[in-house]
Amino acid sequence: QVHLVESGGGLVQSGGSLRLSCAASGFTLDYHSIGWFRQAPGKEREGISCIGGSTGNTEYADSVKGRFTISRDNAKNTVYLQMNNLTPEDTAVYYCAVDRGYGAYCSNSYYEYDYWGQGTQVTVSS
Repeated sequence: QVHLVESGGGLVQSGGSLRLSCAASGFTLDYHSIGWFRQAPGKEREGISCIGGSTGNTEYADSVKGRFTISRDNAKNTVYLQMNNLTPEDTAVYYCAVDRGYGAYCSNSYYEYDYWGQGTQVTVSS
């Protein structure tokens, strides 16, 4: 059974940083695309970053470009999202997701992903 567990969320002041982790069990992340999504109250789930399978390409939403960095450690079966210069607009529940296919390139589209974690809350105070 596939489990994705996000961690690293919390409360941070505006301008601060957090690093989210997404640890997988029951599934090897190698060669699979991983995405990070977030959902704020009353808003749709937004794809903010992804990292490709065999290519390792990365994509970022305009809202986080230049502030967030996605990376993966296949040896630890974990993907990270380094978030810097956080603002209150980044407040949301953050989810990681895995595409069980073997596509080389990733997408920030919700529909590309098959397995999802339970999410971790990120709250940025002004």
